[in-house]
Amino acid sequence: MDTENLKTAAGSTDITDYGNKDRAPLPITMQAMVMDAAGQSLVSKMLPLPVPNEEQVLVRVIACGVCRTDLHIIDSELARPKLPLILGHEIIGTVEKTGTKVTSLKQGDLIGIPWLGYTCGHCPYCLKDQENLCENALFTGYTIDGGYAEYTVAFQKYCFRLEPSYDNASAAPLLCAGLIGYRSYQMVGTAAKKIGFYGFGAAAHILIQIARFQGKEIYAFTRDGDLEAQSFATRLGAVWSGNSTDSPPVKLDAAIIFAPAGELVPKALKDVDKGCPVICGGIHMSDVPSFPYQLLWEERSVRSVANLTRKDGDDFFGLLSSVKIKTETRLFPLKQANEALAAVRNGDVEGAAVLIM
Repeated sequence: MDTENLKTAAGSTDITDYGNKDRAPLPITMQAMVMDAAGQSLVSKMLPLPVPNEEQVLVRVIACGVCRTDLHIIDSELARPKLPLILGHEIIGTVEKTGTKVTSLKQGDLIGIPWLGYTCGHCPYCLKDQENLCENALFTGYTIDGGYAEYTVAFQKYCFRLEPSYDNASAAPLLCAGLIGYRSYQMVGTAAKKIGFYGFGAAAHILIQIARFQGKEIYAFTRDGDLEAQSFATRLGAVWSGNSTDSPPVKLDAAIIFAPAGELVPKALKDVDKGCPVICGGIHMSDVPSFPYQLLWEERSVRSVANLTRKDGDDFFGLLSSVKIKTETRLFPLKQANEALAAVRNGDVEGAAVLIM
């Protein structure tokens, strides 16, 4: 299959048929791309169809986004994954079977499955409405199997029921790049008008559309010399784009760092104005180098983003009823998951990479 010819954008009519609506008998086995050990290529395997427990649903995967977090898992930058593991936490699929205690979903429902796969509900963080920090959380494609497979299971309370318009592969990046990006974006505050995006990939290309809708100015920083990414940002409406080492033409009201590069923290602090935040939007980042207190002084701040909450998802998809997001994706068949991961690692994807089943 020629993946170049599969490149498309959200809402395009040529991808809406990947979710076949005909109800055929469930198979006994499924194809999956499996991580047997860190640092190794994924292996194509035929596995038994997973069986949902009483609180879970069995989901036929339509598409699954490929996230940089998947590389952090493969590279052991996120320790202690479940092994063997099926990666993937940006899942669009349909409910095929429900557990005995499932009440919120039914067969045939279109759903999205995000990174946050389960929380306990009783630890100190859950009791403080900080379920993203739950001490007993489970994460899709990390501590529970994810979407690099034809089928998966998920807890009913951690799935988002989606409108039929999301029944396509290009909706998959919304489940992480969109959700985590949105949580990061919310942290900058409504007063911020001039916002820097450091790293312009899957999350940034979604968030810039929301920011522009809300009248914000986006300043895009890319790897030095990455003219394609800078052109991409400009095409999506950035008022300025340049190298990560460049200085923006104005002082910024906020900065969001999407790239996993710790050296960008002092750089972003240098770029933002007094009293303004720098938000680190990734789950992993290389070590932040030491920097003079002067960069942090005058009430600048640095804050990280950890996971998401279900409220983030409800708010995000509610916002999308007003803001029409068009994702740009490069599609790969499931068996080419290793090629998709390599493309993300090398920065060869404009927008997001997505696996289709």
